[in-house]
Amino acid sequence: MLALLVAMIYSACTGNAAKDSADEKSAAPPNVIFIMADDLTTQAISAYGNIYKDIAPTPNLDRLANEGMLFQNVMCTNAICGPSRAAILTGDYSHINGYYKNESGGKFDSTKWTFPLEFQRNGYQTSLFGKWHLGTNPVGFDEYRFHAAVSQQGLYWNPVYNHNGLEEEVKGYATNLTTDFAINWMSGQRDTSKPFLMLLQYKAPHRSWEPDTIYANLWDDIEMPYPATFNDDYKGRELTAGDTEMTMDYLCRRDMKLESPEGLSDLEQIKWGFYGAGRGELVQPEGMSNEEGRKWRYQRYIKDYLACVKSLDDNIGRVLDYLDQNGLSDNTMIVLTSDQGFYLGDHGFFDKRFIYEESLRMPFIVRFPDRVKAGSANKDIISNIDFAATFLEVAGIETGHQMQGRSFAPMLDGKAPGDWRQSMYYHYYEFPFWHHVQPHYGIRTQQYTLAHFYYNIDQWELYGLKKDPQQMHNVINDPAYAEEVAELKAELKKLQEYYGDGRSLAEYREITDRDFGRITTGDGVVEDLEQVVRGKDRLFVASPLSKNEDWKIPDNNLNSIYFHYSK
Repeated sequence: MLALLVAMIYSACTGNAAKDSADEKSAAPPNVIFIMADDLTTQAISAYGNIYKDIAPTPNLDRLANEGMLFQNVMCTNAICGPSRAAILTGDYSHINGYYKNESGGKFDSTKWTFPLEFQRNGYQTSLFGKWHLGTNPVGFDEYRFHAAVSQQGLYWNPVYNHNGLEEEVKGYATNLTTDFAINWMSGQRDTSKPFLMLLQYKAPHRSWEPDTIYANLWDDIEMPYPATFNDDYKGRELTAGDTEMTMDYLCRRDMKLESPEGLSDLEQIKWGFYGAGRGELVQPEGMSNEEGRKWRYQRYIKDYLACVKSLDDNIGRVLDYLDQNGLSDNTMIVLTSDQGFYLGDHGFFDKRFIYEESLRMPFIVRFPDRVKAGSANKDIISNIDFAATFLEVAGIETGHQMQGRSFAPMLDGKAPGDWRQSMYYHYYEFPFWHHVQPHYGIRTQQYTLAHFYYNIDQWELYGLKKDPQQMHNVINDPAYAEEVAELKAELKKLQEYYGDGRSLAEYREITDRDFGRITTGDGVVEDLEQVVRGKDRLFVASPLSKNEDWKIPDNNLNSIYFHYSK
């Protein structure tokens, strides 16, 4: 009897100790790894279901979804690289954080509050590896190593990094190197007594879509499937979707990885390589019809893009393996996203920018074993300005800073707030470079997308997402939708007032026209863009080393340079 009593007491004590240990574990501040690829889209991730899922699966991205929560309606407020990054960092729209556009958009204001800075102030060790692309040096990081070359766009091969203020060239493939830096920091350079926030931001799969050598010829013997909207004729949208420079007709020799003739000067190589980016120029083998050439360009483009995604998937697998092997998985929240979506031949496009679904929606997956139910999903309307507030709440950090975004942390527990938004506001400003997409603003609800294109046209568009999920039919003038149009326009005005973006069209156009400056300085002026592509402005060529006064094409590689246009 005495032995039984002792056993019961021992069991109770050890049970309480185990419970206390579990409570302490769950109460420990979580680590946060924010993984952001550049131009990654839901159509390229097999967990989202897509036409490539059997040909080009993404097992490690799928693992995140299977072990975490897959979000279906996370959207960006301005579908272009720098402005989306600024919105994520600050929790504010472009008109508040001041970063409206990539082209002539200037530099991000490094005095702005950002969520990494708040993490750092609250005892987290912070790091950034990969792509930054905001002009100024990062603030709020104990360690950083970001792409410094070609106006911070970075290079796929032998990239130049800014490592805590000093530039260095590192041999290898950027996607692999960025992961190396992250794992090396986690394994031997961080203070293990502190929780950490790590921003792991890959260049891939951004243009110029350069695969690692092991995947360069992965799908040479097959024909990739075509999106259902590949042959969109833009009926009813001739002045918007039908008047861009981002269809398959605008993929240039450089994109197609064609080798330039021998004996060309550097400038001649530039002109030769970017042939195809101008109107009326088609890059295709002799003897092909225009339709055959269009499909040929798509095949080369999509295979390179998906090969870059495959390396990205491999490297995310490396990060997951490291966390597993070092006992860090359970208390580490991993977030996988992109700066916006992207077109993979959808509507005949590449690139992004539009409020249309493929570019508006961001892939977003959260794995956090201590909190998030495996295999769960969410369809609430969330935007990229909500990330900062959410990460802070998950980490238990209170801030007095006011931002426009709102935390969706309760959704990680499967509990959406009763007063959560039912629509989101969008505004894109950049025109005409790059890709000649009309500036526009609009809203997206669960059932509709309403947009107003306003720069040198005045066109409204409405899409019913239930009946027309591919957004092929603009029903703005359909009398059957008159009531919905009135309600959506009223909601749009309400959101503009709520977010403080209720300016006049003239003021909006002035932002598009304004030259805020270049993202980096010190690059040489080469000549008029008219002689290179088609325009009337001046062409800048960024040298491989951003502080190098002399520009040269390294190793005669056109993909090692990146072009910026300035009025």
